[in-house]
Amino acid sequence: MFWDKKIETLKPADLTALQLKRLKKTLAQVQHVPFYQKRLADAGLKTTSIKTLDDIKKIPFTKKQDLRDGYPFGFFAVPLKKIVRIHTTSGTTGKPTVVGYTRKDLDTWSDLIARNMTMVGITDDDIFQNMVNYGMFTGGLGFHYGAEKVGMTVIPSATGNTRRQIEMINDFGVTTIHCTPSYAMHLSEVAEEMGTGLDSLKTGIFGAEAWSESTRKSLEGRLGVTAYDSYGLSELFGPGVAFECPEHDGLHIWHDSYLVEIIDPKTGEHVGDGERGEMVVTPLVKEAMPLLRYRTGDVTLVMEDDCLCRRGKKIARITGRSDDMLVIRGINVFPSQIEHVLLEIPEVGNQFMVYIDRINHLDEMTVDVEINREYFSGELADLAILQKKVVKELRDALELRTTVKLVEPGSLPRFEGKAKRVIDRREVV
Repeated sequence: MFWDKKIETLKPADLTALQLKRLKKTLAQVQHVPFYQKRLADAGLKTTSIKTLDDIKKIPFTKKQDLRDGYPFGFFAVPLKKIVRIHTTSGTTGKPTVVGYTRKDLDTWSDLIARNMTMVGITDDDIFQNMVNYGMFTGGLGFHYGAEKVGMTVIPSATGNTRRQIEMINDFGVTTIHCTPSYAMHLSEVAEEMGTGLDSLKTGIFGAEAWSESTRKSLEGRLGVTAYDSYGLSELFGPGVAFECPEHDGLHIWHDSYLVEIIDPKTGEHVGDGERGEMVVTPLVKEAMPLLRYRTGDVTLVMEDDCLCRRGKKIARITGRSDDMLVIRGINVFPSQIEHVLLEIPEVGNQFMVYIDRINHLDEMTVDVEINREYFSGELADLAILQKKVVKELRDALELRTTVKLVEPGSLPRFEGKAKRVIDRREVV
């Protein structure tokens, strides 16, 4: 269950040496990027300034806005004729972030995906249905080429037409699927409506949005799969940065390819292992678009190095993004926390929307949640009892008063891509 056992199980001293070697090479590579030429010169840094991994703290952070300001090709470190593919980020306002790849980058990226899949027991005997966008979003082509490198039979079904997706799973004997967890929930609902099982499925790979342990249990029960969490960012190739092993306790980040720091998002200072903060990543193997200390905005922590699979330190499941964190009357709330609470209440479904308003100078949060079809009777007395129950569970978990509106099954939006479950209607002061 190793794709490259030697590199995946490097001893700490050997890993440190490799990281430092690759960091220095990355520092030399970014000298071809005008942004970094100026940034490093302003900081008084040269390639020789970095003698240990701890010296990385001397390097200024790179932020998403920096990449947007470099639109379209300002962060490319190679001539455009060596760029063989371009992706862009999705779901942002204004100009997107543009990411370029050389042939070597694409080979490196697919290799990382192959590591992920092999780690959880996927082999060339598996049939893989890739139910994510195949456009500028990196998830589609990233997993496609990684799966082909493993030797799997790949079905590039992309998104949409859920009934046809279900037919393909059953007709082609699909064993492994990849999609967002919210779309997987929708897939299970439609399969139930069609009265069909998905008996061939064994493995589900889910990513691109934060999801909870409760969602895992629900997906495994409804789809009959073993569910694995996948993490990546377009700026860091795409998917393939980190992945769960069969222990299902945190995600292995490929430390030979990515140097990880956890910082306090307000101060920028390092926090210790086991402390939650914003993840900062320096990719060590990117040719076309190397980055230094990229602030991901994703909130996680580094876990102790005690995994049975021997692949080094893991990061905890992403609880949300530092810039997606909601501050309601001084209390920090992540949408994944709300999801976790709702999925523990059998009478409500897995679909919900959160609305934030400012009323009389106070922040108010309203949660619309679907009633589970088997518990939907329409009786007002039953609805009132259930509503009070949901309000109490949310208050106990979030330490925050919320307004809960129960809605009919199937009435809330479904998402084929990243689910946008929070609508913040507060005016920016």
